[in-house]
Formats: sequence, structure tokens, C-alpha cells
Amino acid sequence: MLHFFAKFKLLFAVLAVLSVFILWAIYSLMKPEVRLPVYQPAEVNVELVDSSIQHVKRYHKIDDFQLVNQNGDTITQADYDGRIYIADFFFTTCPSICPKMTANMLVLQHKLADQKDVLLLSHTVTPEIDSVAVLKAYATKHGVDENRWNLVTGSKKEIYRLARKSYLAAKTDGDGGPLDMIHTENFVLVDKERRIRGFYDGTKPEEVDKILADIKILRQEYP
Repeated sequence: MLHFFAKFKLLFAVLAVLSVFILWAIYSLMKPEVRLPVYQPAEVNVELVDSSIQHVKRYHKIDDFQLVNQNGDTITQADYDGRIYIADFFFTTCPSICPKMTANMLVLQHKLADQKDVLLLSHTVTPEIDSVAVLKAYATKHGVDENRWNLVTGSKKEIYRLARKSYLAAKTDGDGGPLDMIHTENFVLVDKERRIRGFYDGTKPEEVDKILADIKILRQEYP
């Protein structure tokens, strides 16, 4: 009997390895793939969605835009095409939530330093105050990596339209007029197809960890 097993020792070893591989393959096929949701206006809290698009259930994407960054460069959606990015809305004179949001964006900037396909985009909600020069000073003060992170200003109506109708990030109605004011803590995760894949409270450090974990999952969709 021992002689029989010794004779076929190599065969048994090969079969054992093959069995392990087959079991692993079956497990991998049966294990559900973890994917982030693709958010549509109809699936988001109505407080965050402009009434004109609350019915939309599919194909929602971030609209084209044309704004100006802290260096006076024109920034459009083309600068973010084929990239994952995190967007938010802030203003440089904000004394409450914005400093926390900026601090957490800086953490993301540091943690994502080796992931060149992930960018940051911050829109000022007080463009009448936050000129290019003001944004430049703010960027310099806080150590913004200008190759990865644009602070943008421009038409208030366009910025507010983007917040309400593209990023689904505003809790108030308005038309971008002089008395209109958006004050939101949301970070929005956008994929390479301009689709929203996550919402996060930008004032909370634990939400930064969640963004990083979700980006890791999202990047698996782009081998």
C-alpha cells in the first residue's frame, strides 16, 4: 500500500494543488463583487436635489463647466475627464465648517499623493469675494498641491447650478442671486464617467477614511 502511494506521490500532490485552485476559483466566482452605488437624483434625499431633476432615475452625470482656478487658469470638465475626483463647496472667509473641510481635503491630498488618477476640486460659494488672488493666497497658506487640487471661482449662477443640479450637494433652493447662499459640508466622489459614487460629511475625519476605502473599491473598476 505504501509503495502504491509512493508511486503516485507526485500525482496526488498535483491533484491537491489543483483542488485548492478549483475551490478558490469557485469561491471567487460566487463571491459578490463589491461596487459603489451610482447615485441618481431620484435616489438622493430630496433636500439635496433641485426640484427640476428630482424625477431623474438614470444617466445623471456632472454637467460641463468652465471656471477659473487659483492661478487664473481656465478649468473645465476636460481637466477631470478620465479621473476620479472629490468635489466640495466652500468659501475662504467661512469661520465654521470650511476650515475642517479644508483640513480633511489636505489629508486626502496627502493620502492620495501616489494615485495620480485621483484629483480634488473645491468651488467657492462666494465668488464675489474669492477672487483668483484670494484663492491663490488661501492655497499657498494651506499647502495646496496645485497639480492635484483646483480651487475655482467664476459665475455664481454656474457654481450654484453645479451644486444643486450636478453634485446634488445643496440643502437650500435658490437661483444664484445676490442673496442666495449655499453652505454645505458634503464631499462628493465622482468617477471617471462623471457619475456620483458617494456622499460624505467633509467635517468628520472618519468620513475621510470612508472616502479612501471607497476610492480603493472604485479604482478596481478601472484596471
